Amino acid sequence: MLSATRLLVVAAVLSRALLVFAAGPVAGASLQFKFDFPGSSPSHYEITVPSSGPATYTSDGQLGSGGNGDPEPLQFSLSENMQRNIFDLAKKAHYFTGKVDSGNTKLANTGVKTLVYKDASHDTSATYNYSLNPAVQQLTDILQKLSTVLEYGRRLTWFHKYQKLALDDDLKQMEERQRTQSLGDVEAIVPVLQQIADDSSVMRISRARAFRLLATAGK
Repeated sequence: MLSATRLLVVAAVLSRALLVFAAGPVAGASLQFKFDFPGSSPSHYEITVPSSGPATYTSDGQLGSGGNGDPEPLQFSLSENMQRNIFDLAKKAHYFTGKVDSGNTKLANTGVKTLVYKDASHDTSATYNYSLNPAVQQLTDILQKLSTVLEYGRRLTWFHKYQKLALDDDLKQMEERQRTQSLGDVEAIVPVLQQIADDSSVMRISRARAFRLLATAGK
């Protein structure tokens, strides 16, 4: 049996450990993911996630018939769990120091990816095609899926303003991707989905799809 003193020591250690786990990202930290793949759509995008405040997304993806890429960054919010997971994976990946790319030149080119991490004590980055580091693999998967949902968010915003009849195709695709778990964090585009769901001038089937997608985000 542990003495009362030892129990207090163990409780204090556990308490400190829980505080460290729950501390979240370092104040002033930011993580950026850049993707370049000429010939794909989009061929270039950047996601920047700060430890506080809105995240941003820029892309050269086409916005619809006659709509070119919007140079203005799209601001969005991530769930607290998603943000924590992103920074936790960056920490597990040692903030992208050391060898990140697999170095296997026989692998197919899946786009040039760059991860950048900054805080008061770090300013590190790594460029890679494919990484064997499990934390980098997970982070890449999360951020690429996030780009997928943000591309839909950009297009839905454009369609809602200029081409409402085109909304349904993208919303249908989003539902299909949601079923196959290849969509990303829908919470990032809740504002535009809510606008579509609340707009009586949008087709009922499109509004219903928007409502269902909102439900998957807990809204």
